[in-house]
Amino acid sequence: MIITTTPSVEGHPIVTYHGIVTGEAILGANIFRDIFAQVRDIVGGRSGAYEEELGRARKTALVEMEEHAVSLGANAVVGVDLDYEVINNMLMVSASGTAVTVS
Repeated sequence: MIITTTPSVEGHPIVTYHGIVTGEAILGANIFRDIFAQVRDIVGGRSGAYEEELGRARKTALVEMEEHAVSLGANAVVGVDLDYEVINNMLMVSASGTAVTVS
């Protein structure tokens, strides 16, 4: 499965458009991680706990989007966009794109 943020795949013309596909992941952050991250923000440095959560949420959203594309018969997703939101101390990542068949 080819997944790209570009509107096409160079050297592979789009044969069929299957429609928009999405994937979402909402992950809660552990309260102890929250407290530690706030301390880190005050003293400087990176928050490894949040970086791990963010990476896990992104991967989950992309896998869900890919599974949706496969179920439609696509072999690629083009124009992928990733959005990040924080809702009530929970991290939400959504991935969307257009499922296509390329040759």
